[in-house]
Amino acid sequence: MTARLEVRDLSKAFGGVAAVQGVSFDVRDGEILGVIGPNGSGKSTLFNCILGQLLPSAGTVALDGSDVTGLRPSTLNRLGVSRTFQLLQVFPRLTVRENLILAGQEHRGSRLGRLFGARDAGLGPEADRMLEFFRLGALAHEQAGSLSYGQQKLLDAAMAFMSGSRLVLLDEPAGGVNPTMLAGLRDRLAEINRVGATFVVIEHNMEFVMSLCTRLIVLAEGRIIAEGSPAEVRTNAAVIEAYLGH
Repeated sequence: MTARLEVRDLSKAFGGVAAVQGVSFDVRDGEILGVIGPNGSGKSTLFNCILGQLLPSAGTVALDGSDVTGLRPSTLNRLGVSRTFQLLQVFPRLTVRENLILAGQEHRGSRLGRLFGARDAGLGPEADRMLEFFRLGALAHEQAGSLSYGQQKLLDAAMAFMSGSRLVLLDEPAGGVNPTMLAGLRDRLAEINRVGATFVVIEHNMEFVMSLCTRLIVLAEGRIIAEGSPAEVRTNAAVIEAYLGH
């Protein structure tokens, strides 16, 4: 079976500094893959190379068997790939529902369609489904900037899944979220995975990532040093050394 995402021998150097070195892995259809590692291990650089924010120095990225190396983020969006960032990307003066509609427009439709089509670009029903799924329905008409940080994180995740993304990459979804909201976020991500979503998660919160992901890869100094189930990774000597040995 073709992997949803295939990364082969991916490298990225900044001058003489190698941030990512020969990284290869697959993301299987329907799985939740976690990418963990100490600060400075290359996680965000890896994401940015996969998603077109950075051009890899070497290696390839394939989506459903097709080479997408170096494609612009907007092109990848139209192919069904979306992401969240460490810093929230919500529009604080728009309502929660309007944020979702705007996110959906990035994945489909033409500029002319946006100018002359329905005010909600035909995405209203889909936005309403996402509101209910992420339990934000009661906040639909509130300005996003008035939400708590945890609620904004839920909205940020919901925006990434608008328009049926085939692959979503989540960068630090648990960062700054209080424990009560965190449990809700984890449950929503697990549920959307059960109904068919495939995604990759970069995360520092080990309890969160261990309870959410079915498989983990561990980076250190730009290389993969371990891969396996959460239980296997938790007891891996190289992983323990990477986190505690400095």
